[in-house]
Amino acid sequence: MEEVPIITWTQKLVLYETKARYYVVGSNKAETRFRVLKIDRTEPRELSLHDDKVEYSRTEIRSVLSMIDGGNKPKKGNVYAGLSKNISAFGIAGFVRFMEGYYMILITKRKKAAVIGPHTLYKIEDTSMIYIPNDAVRVVHQEESRYLKMFQNVDLSSNFYFSYSYDLTHTLQFNMAPLRGPSTKAAPSQSHPQQSQARTSDYISSDLEPDIGPNTIRATKAKSEEDSHGSKEEEQAEARIEASHKNGALSDLRDQEFAISDVTSIRITPTSALDISVQRDIESQRVPTVCGVKSAPNRKFVWNNHLLQAFENKVHSDWILYIIHGFIGQSNVCVYGKSVYLTVLGRRSNQFAGTRFLKRGTNLEGYVANEVETEQIVQDTSVTFLNRGKVSSFVQHRGSVPLFWSQDIAKMVPKPPISLDQRDPYSSAAGMHFNQLLCRHGAPLIVLNLVKTKENKRHESILSEGFYSTVEYLNQFLPKQHGIQYIRFDMARVNKRKDADVMLRLNRIARYCMKQTGLFLSVQPSQASYLLKDPEMKSLQGEWGPTGCRQTGVVRTNCVDCLDRTNTAQFALGRSALAYQLYAMGVLQSTHLDFDTDCVKMLEELYEDHGDTLALQYGGSQLVHRIKGYRKIAPWTSHSRDIMQTLSRYYSNAFSDVEKQQAFNLFLGVFVPREGEPNLWDLPTDYYLHNKPAVGRAVPKNNYCQWWKSDVWSCLPLPQEEVSKSSSSSVEVQQLLQTDEHVNSFYEYYRPAELTSFDEMYQLYLSQVSWKHIPKNATDFSPFCVRHSAEQGSDRLYPGFSLMSQFLPAALRAESNPNVSGKDSTSSVASFGSEGSSESSDDSDGEGGAHLSDGSSGSESDGDQENYVSFRDLLPSMKEVYNTEIVDPGSRDQNIYQRYVDIGRGHISRPDISFEVTDRRRNSPNFESLRESSKSTPQWHMPTPQFLRETSTTGESPKRLPPGIDIFPISAFKLDSSFFVEPPPVSRQARDLYTAYVQRGKHGAGPPLEIDRLAYIKYVNKKYL
Repeated sequence: MEEVPIITWTQKLVLYETKARYYVVGSNKAETRFRVLKIDRTEPRELSLHDDKVEYSRTEIRSVLSMIDGGNKPKKGNVYAGLSKNISAFGIAGFVRFMEGYYMILITKRKKAAVIGPHTLYKIEDTSMIYIPNDAVRVVHQEESRYLKMFQNVDLSSNFYFSYSYDLTHTLQFNMAPLRGPSTKAAPSQSHPQQSQARTSDYISSDLEPDIGPNTIRATKAKSEEDSHGSKEEEQAEARIEASHKNGALSDLRDQEFAISDVTSIRITPTSALDISVQRDIESQRVPTVCGVKSAPNRKFVWNNHLLQAFENKVHSDWILYIIHGFIGQSNVCVYGKSVYLTVLGRRSNQFAGTRFLKRGTNLEGYVANEVETEQIVQDTSVTFLNRGKVSSFVQHRGSVPLFWSQDIAKMVPKPPISLDQRDPYSSAAGMHFNQLLCRHGAPLIVLNLVKTKENKRHESILSEGFYSTVEYLNQFLPKQHGIQYIRFDMARVNKRKDADVMLRLNRIARYCMKQTGLFLSVQPSQASYLLKDPEMKSLQGEWGPTGCRQTGVVRTNCVDCLDRTNTAQFALGRSALAYQLYAMGVLQSTHLDFDTDCVKMLEELYEDHGDTLALQYGGSQLVHRIKGYRKIAPWTSHSRDIMQTLSRYYSNAFSDVEKQQAFNLFLGVFVPREGEPNLWDLPTDYYLHNKPAVGRAVPKNNYCQWWKSDVWSCLPLPQEEVSKSSSSSVEVQQLLQTDEHVNSFYEYYRPAELTSFDEMYQLYLSQVSWKHIPKNATDFSPFCVRHSAEQGSDRLYPGFSLMSQFLPAALRAESNPNVSGKDSTSSVASFGSEGSSESSDDSDGEGGAHLSDGSSGSESDGDQENYVSFRDLLPSMKEVYNTEIVDPGSRDQNIYQRYVDIGRGHISRPDISFEVTDRRRNSPNFESLRESSKSTPQWHMPTPQFLRETSTTGESPKRLPPGIDIFPISAFKLDSSFFVEPPPVSRQARDLYTAYVQRGKHGAGPPLEIDRLAYIKYVNKKYL
């Protein structure tokens, strides 16, 4: 049975309000299926809500709302207005409470962020916080407003994402992995016919009784009188409902159709609920069933965990949305009309989360600061569904050095000193951290440490030495095949050399890492068997199967802040992975991508946006050192921008980081306000909030030698999370009809019954974005064509230098990046606590078990060994630049040209022969016109003159030439000028083509021709079937 993800169809919410309750009515986009969530407003501090987990039709939900409205209609002298619409939304983010009652957080505005197969990913654009208790029961607390303001400092409209059908907390490899065993939680689907048995009268009498206010409200009345009066009104309303049910009023309502957004609107429905149930029973006999799968989220990346605790276990799963924080960006690599979507997705961990100087290193549970999982997804959109097309992903990881360290920011200095706060001789915290990576990603784990190793004054090298010792200790208990591979690369020091290319060495490391971990690739079995024979793909060490390859292991990159240098290194890894991904999909002919191509520029832009977003979240400013700076192509004016970003980061760290950290602690539930306990702003430190064992809470510890878990070890090299996906505690399985809205991905993606505008389509927006990378004067529209834009040559010595610079080695290219201070734009003046001066040299790239051989570097490692500049490098040949060269003409071409010249002169190639015009041709009426035309048009049709007479220069009598064909000009040009130009004649065929083109633009494309349709069917059958 086919496995498909379960879709949350409750995607439209309308909040209705009475004095005593809130009613949240959720529906699908077509407004044909409904659920109701009732929230009590009479509880001052507790959250009282009820969900009967029943689906309603449009007629039934209309009758429910009408009766609630009727039971709460104002009577004479009553100031309350019954049921009223409050707000519309797209989902519930959660509920939160501070010192008073609960708030409900609704997502009121969203935007499409990306598309992965048939799944749409949304970015939250706006939210609304609604206080639940009414004014009559509200208990006012003096600290409530301050907590509310602190909570709202975490802007939910800034880089928070969710999806109704795709699990953003897991990788694409996990989401597409099949269940490995029999599921134990197979629940039958709650189909509409059974659910509709709960009639409206029963529903209202038991759960949704009308909120009927008293006839008259007076401030002096006792509460007991109001309650007794209200109960009498409710009894009367129930009696009216029962009477109407007996009289058949409800059956008459089934013939009407209503919109939930307008209580007073009434429309006619074509079918009744009974007809729908019969129709579904008929369809169930011929529609195949599928296995709907919904995995439990990875709580480490769910940022509304604390907001869901109050209601997650009380309501149906259709009400629940899991929100992540980080970055999502997508571009369209258009390959001659074929769309290949490139997506970069960053998931930020909610554990030990905070700001730059306040959260460093690791806590006692192995969670590190600034931990982000970055996934790069490439999909061929020729086929919508992921399991039937071509899709690939590559996952990498970033996080702080897993040691107990910090930086003292009491003194306002550019580079606070680094100190190791706690000794960990058995590396227990680092062991728990690497155990988490083994559980999620498998083996091998590759550590790419970009921290400086040797300095004149010890600063970053303290971390580098401690990290290397930690990895050595942990590795001694692991077998070699699953050991942690350690690669150190002093990126800042190498970048200062004039004879070194940072990106070249990073590419060498990236290709090595790619071959160790592999990537996730899902293709059809026929193509997978072909790729297994390819030598480039066979070099990848992933887990190969009948449908492709799975990534085993992950590359963990870090510097001090895990911002600037880490982002550049991750771009190098992503560029190498993208080459393999496109090669496996048949888009590229080799596993190499040049830098100056449109495709790599798109990838660079995505990683720049990714780095800027993460830097703003953690450091308070955008990236200081960018990819162009490490490539030595950044303009010299970028130095002023680096200074501004440095000042912004310094200001944020010094003045606003404390407030941001308190907001994170409150939003994530690290600190929960309670009556009688100190407030969050009164705590001297949050160390005990993020380190539970420090306050006596029991946390399982690993063995000093066996620091990994046994169940994780038994699954290696595969990740334990993926192997145990069939566990009953982590997955929900339902057997549903293929047409059911919970599993119908086709209907969810294409929306055949929804009116859409072509100008608002997300695909059109992506196509427009992809074209901005192509120059206006481009003749080759391939995204893999190497381009040398004028922007890169603006800071060169002369215009032709940009073209010639591609042939220069790194030693000469580095000279072309001056700035105000005379240093490179990536100098250490801009990074507080990240960069520093270093005068030592060390050319080693590998340490701790990872040795980079020359064979792993590929074709990109040759230029790093030779710096010799020859005359050919400075002045390349015409063949190298223009792909052509000048050669001597052949004898046949020379003879043809000689005859052409002779005709233009009026004689033949014999020197003793001259030509004269015969009297017969001189008297011809067309002679003068031919003579005039010959002056302006020396272009002849035949090389042999007809009306010329051969005359000997030696005095002999002239001889006539043999008869032939007359010579006439084959073209004549009009006397056009800048004042008047006569348009050339246009053929009827060309006019018809242009007319069809204009009509197609006005009225849209028409039906395809039969020959085109047959050609497309043949193409699809040959390529995919």
